[in-house]
Amino acid sequence: MDTSLFSKAAHSPSYFELTRGMGEHGRQLADFCIPCNPYFPTPEMFGELAKNLESVLKYYPSDSGTIANRLARILKLNPATVAMSNGSTELITWMDHLWFSESVAIPIPTFGRWTDQPMETGKRVDMYPLQENSEFNLSIDDYIKFIRARKSRVAVLCNPNNPDGGYLPRREILRFMDELSDLDLVVIDESFIDFVEVERNPSVAADATIRPNVVVLKSLGKNFGLHGIRFGYLVANPALAGKMAKTLPKWNLNSLAETVVFMLEEHADEYGESLRLLARDRYQMGMELARHPDLTVYSSQANFLLVKLGAGIDGMALRDYLLQHHQVFIRECGNKLGMSSQFVRLVVRPEQDVARLVEGLHGFSQARWGQEHSGHSGPALVHSVS
Repeated sequence: MDTSLFSKAAHSPSYFELTRGMGEHGRQLADFCIPCNPYFPTPEMFGELAKNLESVLKYYPSDSGTIANRLARILKLNPATVAMSNGSTELITWMDHLWFSESVAIPIPTFGRWTDQPMETGKRVDMYPLQENSEFNLSIDDYIKFIRARKSRVAVLCNPNNPDGGYLPRREILRFMDELSDLDLVVIDESFIDFVEVERNPSVAADATIRPNVVVLKSLGKNFGLHGIRFGYLVANPALAGKMAKTLPKWNLNSLAETVVFMLEEHADEYGESLRLLARDRYQMGMELARHPDLTVYSSQANFLLVKLGAGIDGMALRDYLLQHHQVFIRECGNKLGMSSQFVRLVVRPEQDVARLVEGLHGFSQARWGQEHSGHSGPALVHSVS
């Protein structure tokens, strides 16, 4: 396949772009790149969606306020504190236009739109580098000192963070919000918060509604494994949420998004079970990968694992090999600010998919060994991962 797709943007190519280039092999793709929930929606839910597909596609959706009111009821939040959008990136774009006046602080590495969007509109982006020697853990106190020293007017914090899955306890996030109550805006990106298992109620969304300058961002697509629908939302006090809701187009949500929102309440148990299964798979996958001496696996509370490859390993070569020889798609992190090609992000997948990934790693190792011992130079492959 044409691997030049990976050099065209600061993110991975779309699933459709990739599978079209793979022909028949695209049907066999094991996706360790796009952070989906493999257990939700259930096959029964997809069957229900398929049964209603004609009317869903044929008719206009309700206005965004109607859909947001339904979601707020499910979340037990005041509807005036919720604004829904066509994906979380739409909210990031409008936050930048509405509230990022001068400068924004953000730890890196993180989700790329938090740095790219304000830079594209001429804002100063104050990047706080997370350190590999501290396993990319964020110190709230050090980050606050950095924000004060830089005189940043907006502060962003992703919890759990992408791509490392690092998580900060709820009490630390509350302290962070309160310490920075004088800023123009404090954004807590909780796109992956539902996957946290070390704390029973990790979200600070309800706490944001009673603070003057805090917005909590959510991504339903990441939680539910429905990226194609494009829906996210923010929670904030009524003034902030109302301003965003009035700024967004009236019909910015599609009918599929509306249909799924109205299905959620009756399928809450299935969603809870999907999170339990995913936490199990995260533990098992982490243990399986940690057995290999040339892989360093970082602790994660998200639905992905950050992995560092051994010295001299080329993540791009590994990515291309796995894709071409095993139809396994991974996220190589060389184009992420604060990372290098020695890091890859692997989405948590069920046991049978992990076995296929491990088989690919073994094949990659054997190819490297053969090239080294035949005297031929080849791509920088992993050292033994067996």
